[in-house]
Amino acid sequence: MKAAALAYRPVGLASGMVGGLVAGAIFKQVWKRVSGEDDAPGATQSEYSWRELLLASAIQGAIYGVVKAAIDRAGAQAFARSTGSWPGD
Repeated sequence: MKAAALAYRPVGLASGMVGGLVAGAIFKQVWKRVSGEDDAPGATQSEYSWRELLLASAIQGAIYGVVKAAIDRAGAQAFARSTGSWPGD
C-alpha cells in the first residue's frame, strides 16, 4: 500500500462517518417533504407497502451515494493540496 493511501485512511474514515450523518439528515428532510411523514418505512414494518419501502430505499441510496462521493472527493482534494499526493493513486 502506498504511503499516501495509508496516510489518507484516517481522513477517509472520518469523512465517511460525516458523510453518513449528512446523508441521513438530508434523506430525513427529503422523505418528510415527499411523504409528509417524519420517519421512512422500515423493511419489517407491515403497515407500509412494497412500493413505499422500495421508493424510500431508492431515495436513501441515491442521496447516500451522491453525498459519499462528494465528501470523499473533497477529502481527497484537500489531502492532495496539503500533502502533494493523491490518495487513490
